[in-house]
Amino acid sequence: MSQLWTLPATELITLLRERKVSAIEIADDALSRLEQVNPRINAIVECRPEAVRAQARNIDAQLARGDDPGLLAGVPVSVKINTDQAGFATTNGLHAQKQLIASTSSPAVDNLARAGAILLGRSNSPTLALRWFADNQLHGKTLNPHDPSLTPGGSSGGGAAAVASGIGPIALGSDIGGSVRYPAYACGIHGLRPGLGRVPVWNASSPELPIGPQLMSCTGPMARSIDDLRLAFAAMAAPDPRDPWHAPVPLVGPPVPHRVALCLQPDGVDVAAEVQAALLDAADRLRDAGWTVEEVDDMPSLEELGQIQQQLWLGDGFAALDETVQHDGDPGARAVVDGVRATVARLPPDIVTRALLRRATAARQWNLFFERWPVLLLPVSTELPFPDDLDRQGDAGFQRVWQAQLPMRAFPAIGLPGLAVSTGFADGIPVGVQLVSACFREDLLLLAGGDIEARGERITVVDPAPQGGHGEE
Repeated sequence: MSQLWTLPATELITLLRERKVSAIEIADDALSRLEQVNPRINAIVECRPEAVRAQARNIDAQLARGDDPGLLAGVPVSVKINTDQAGFATTNGLHAQKQLIASTSSPAVDNLARAGAILLGRSNSPTLALRWFADNQLHGKTLNPHDPSLTPGGSSGGGAAAVASGIGPIALGSDIGGSVRYPAYACGIHGLRPGLGRVPVWNASSPELPIGPQLMSCTGPMARSIDDLRLAFAAMAAPDPRDPWHAPVPLVGPPVPHRVALCLQPDGVDVAAEVQAALLDAADRLRDAGWTVEEVDDMPSLEELGQIQQQLWLGDGFAALDETVQHDGDPGARAVVDGVRATVARLPPDIVTRALLRRATAARQWNLFFERWPVLLLPVSTELPFPDDLDRQGDAGFQRVWQAQLPMRAFPAIGLPGLAVSTGFADGIPVGVQLVSACFREDLLLLAGGDIEARGERITVVDPAPQGGHGEE
C-alpha cells in the first residue's frame, strides 16, 4: 500500500490490526518520505533506518504471536533533541552536548515505546529550546514546510514541521512557554501541552531542573488530527515513578456544562484581524456543536501570569544559562538572553519565593474562573506566524515576539493544559486558536478541539514549499 505517510495514526493502527499492512511497510514508507522531503526542511536531524526497521519487525512479530503490541502499534513518532532517548545524544542543539549519549529514555519516550510506537528520528529545536524559532549551530535551521520565509515555530519546530510534511503522524515535543502549541500553530497542525503532573518527565542525562522549570515544563504531542493527539496523550501519560510530580489521575474527568469563555483581546492587547477572525470562526463551530460560547471581559490577568512565568523560568540559574549561551555562540540564543537580561538584573534575590506566593494566588483565581467557564478560547499568539528570525531583528523585533506570545507564556506559570487547534489559513499562512482548561482537564480541550476540527477542513500533508511559496498535497 503506497503513501501510508498521508494517513493519521488512527488509520495506520486500524490497517495494521486488520493485517492489511505490516509495521515494516509503515516504517519503510515513513523512511521513504523522510528521505524525500527532509532535505528540504531539516526537520529530523538524526535517523537510524535499521533501528527503525528493527522496531517495526518486533511489532510484526508480536502480532504474529497474537500479542497486543500496544495502543500506538506501528505508528512512527519523532522525538525532540532535548528529550532523552537511549543511545542518542540529548544535544539540545549544543556542540558541547553532541556526545551526551542518553543511557536511558525519558519516561514519555519509554511510554511511547511500550505503546508500540516506532521511534522514527530526532527532531530539531533551537539551542536550549530557548526560542519560538528552530535553529542551532549544531544541526542547522528547520524551515516551515508551508513557507520557508515563516518560522516553523519553536522550540519543537522540527517535530511540527515533520508532522505537517508527512514524516510521521505524531511528534513528541516539550512546552514551558508555548514550545508545543506555537510550532503546531505555525505549521498548521494541532499541539497539546498537558498540564503539570500529567505526562511524566525526566532526563537522566541532565542535572535536576530548578523549581520553576519543574513546575512549568511539560512533554506533549503534536499531530494532524485531534484523535491522534488523544491516542498519543493516553500513551504518554502512563505512570512512571521517576517523575515525583506525576499524578495518575483518570484521563477523563467528571461531566461539566459545555460552556466556553471567548477572549478576543487578552488583557486588552492588540490582536491581528486574522487571528480574531479565527477565534470567531472557532466560536461559531463550537456553538454549532452545542457549546455555549460567550465573550468575557472579567477573566484574571494574563500579564500577571506572564510575569510569574518569566520569574520562575529566569529567576534561578540565569548566570549559568548566560554562560552556556555565550560559550556556544548561537546568535538566536544570544538574542533571547540579551532580550531578557535587563529584566533579570532587576529581580531581587528572593524572586522565586515571591513568584511562588503570587502563583498560589493566581492559581486560585483561575480555578474559580474555570468553575464558571470550563473552557477558555483565546489566541495562540496575537499575530500570525512570524517572519523567520524576527527575534534577531534588534530589541524591537525581540520585544514584538515576546509580547505576542503572552497567551502561551502565561498559563504554564500555574501548570495548566493548553491545546493549539489549527483552523485553516489566512492568505496561505497557517492560523489557529488556543483552548485552555483547568488542571487535569485535557479531556475537555480534546473534546472542544475535536468539535472545532470536525467543522473545518481536514488537515492534509503539505509538500514542502520552495523559497517564497506555499505547498500542499
